[in-house]
Amino acid sequence: MRIDILSLFPAIAQAALAESILGKAQQRGLIEVRHRNIRDWATDKHRTTDDAPYGGGQGMVMKCEPMFAAVEELRTPAARVVLLSPGGHVFSQRVAEEYAALDHLILLCGHYEGVDQRVIDHLIDEELSIGDYVLTNGAIAAVVVVDAVARLLPGVLGDANSAADDSHSTGVLEHPQYTRPVEFRGWRVPEVLLGGHHAETAKWRRAEALAKTQRVRPDLLNQQPEQ
Repeated sequence: MRIDILSLFPAIAQAALAESILGKAQQRGLIEVRHRNIRDWATDKHRTTDDAPYGGGQGMVMKCEPMFAAVEELRTPAARVVLLSPGGHVFSQRVAEEYAALDHLILLCGHYEGVDQRVIDHLIDEELSIGDYVLTNGAIAAVVVVDAVARLLPGVLGDANSAADDSHSTGVLEHPQYTRPVEFRGWRVPEVLLGGHHAETAKWRRAEALAKTQRVRPDLLNQQPEQ
């Protein structure tokens, strides 16, 4: 899978995605992440990428021309072009799974007060937000999206079942996890996990996952089929 991240500050995403599992996945050729500076497509001597908004108001707006030029040069027939901004639909595990099936993803990172509306109307395929809050830079959001998508690709995680068992992948939050020692400061690992009975363990984990989801994210249970 190829991902192009277009931003004004490519070093932000590049540094974060070069580490740990994502860095190793790129070294092994499981995913190709390319970091592009939108200023490289600006044509004036100052490499201008923003201007004051028509109608007045605070801040600056990212200009059409460099963004159109960048996407049109990089876009392949299979590409999905996504603008990261607070005004988009909210990112989720389901969206990550959808993106993981793509051959090419272009992430266009907003900045300042946003982008010229003509980018939204005529260039991108969709607008995406990673949550109901505002960041200083869309490159930060791009790191979140790439991480969530890349870990779903074959071979990226050490255990192929790891992603399938995650919170949200199963439709509920993940069950509690424990490791050695069996007892720490008087707190013991639940006995059901020590007995080696797989059916009882699975039953306990499902019950704990549902209980946690009910406490923390009861809205998710409305989407669950009856068991």
